[in-house]
Amino acid sequence: MTDGVSGLAAPEALEFEVPRVAGSGIDGLTPAPDMSRSEHFEMVRAGRLGSIHSWELVTAVDGPGSRMTLFLAGCPLRCLYCHNPDTMKMKDGEPVTLEAVMARVFRYERIFAASGGGLTISGGEPLMQPAFVANILAEAKKRGIHTAIDTSGYLGAAIGDDDLDNLDLVLLDVKSGLPDTYRALTGRDLQPTIDFGDRLAALGKAVWLRFVLVPGHTDAPENIDAIAAIVRRWPNVERLEVLPFHQMGRDKWESIGAVYELDDVEPPSNETTEAVRQRFRDLGIPTVY
Repeated sequence: MTDGVSGLAAPEALEFEVPRVAGSGIDGLTPAPDMSRSEHFEMVRAGRLGSIHSWELVTAVDGPGSRMTLFLAGCPLRCLYCHNPDTMKMKDGEPVTLEAVMARVFRYERIFAASGGGLTISGGEPLMQPAFVANILAEAKKRGIHTAIDTSGYLGAAIGDDDLDNLDLVLLDVKSGLPDTYRALTGRDLQPTIDFGDRLAALGKAVWLRFVLVPGHTDAPENIDAIAAIVRRWPNVERLEVLPFHQMGRDKWESIGAVYELDDVEPPSNETTEAVRQRFRDLGIPTVY
């Protein structure tokens, strides 16, 4: 079976007993056992093995309620303001099996149920590993867990409509409304994100938008208006979050030996950030904080 969008084979439904987690790994995620190169490739292809950077428990940040946010390694974008540049390369993550991930997720079912929370898959870019993500979503939904992904949408064509059925919420990062600005910021094209947003709108999938306000880069009035023009065609958007740029990722760039180009950029003031939020509201976009 294919997803009807990218032509990729859709992963088969998985049935397995969730094993007990022993040992450590990535803060409690048991790393995959040693295996041959061919075994590793086959498990990745089947979506039973993924490259994980880290995970954390958060509240009201990556979706509603208390959530387990799973950060996958690998991203096709090179955002100048990325605050997790150590997640850009898939090889820098740790191989973890689907079973180990689900064992950890299921430990927090009571917390999810009590708080109205659930699981969010982030990155990096989660859709760099579409089969792995699809299987995680499917297994979570079997237990009635609320699911979300945090994505740029650039690789939206990699995930099928059947897999989107297992998603309750998409946190979509709209980095710019102007193609030239988007490419200068990310090294990639804007159109795939728009296409994915259009697809989510056609499916009626709940979307929360995120936009990072970077002085001198994304704060131009014409960029704000361009984003609003795109978003107004998506009636499924429940909210837009305007996130002020910060410098908390600077040390990570230095630690991986990468050039950080925004060292001299100051975070926007509260007044500037609120003015941009109000501009979105004036343009008919439901905007929070």
